Amino acid sequence: MNESEPGNSSPVGPTKSERDWAVVCHLAAFAGLVLPYVGIVLGPLVVWLLKREGMPFVDDQGREAMNFQLTMFIAGLVCIVLMWVLIGFALLAALAIFDFVITIVAAVKASEGVAYRYPVNLRLIK
Repeated sequence: MNESEPGNSSPVGPTKSERDWAVVCHLAAFAGLVLPYVGIVLGPLVVWLLKREGMPFVDDQGREAMNFQLTMFIAGLVCIVLMWVLIGFALLAALAIFDFVITIVAAVKASEGVAYRYPVNLRLIK
């Protein structure tokens, strides 16, 4: 990783504190377990808004987490609509598993100081 990559706060890499908060940004999506459906967006949003100033790695990873969770939210809405033709049930289950696994991968990468990019992500927040 070099200093020109997004999310790097210095040529050496993000600090331990930045990495920890970036992990929290990704894992905050599990707030959806407490506040069904909207928590997946609210969790990362709150952490990102609180910690993005002065921590470029957290700003980058928080924005990435927000975009991914918004993408999952929209995909979930599509699955709910498709429940009328029954395929939505299977798609929603697959989407939930995908969201869970990829969020864990992102948190692990962030803890290593890697600016993770989700494989499927609408760039809604620039």
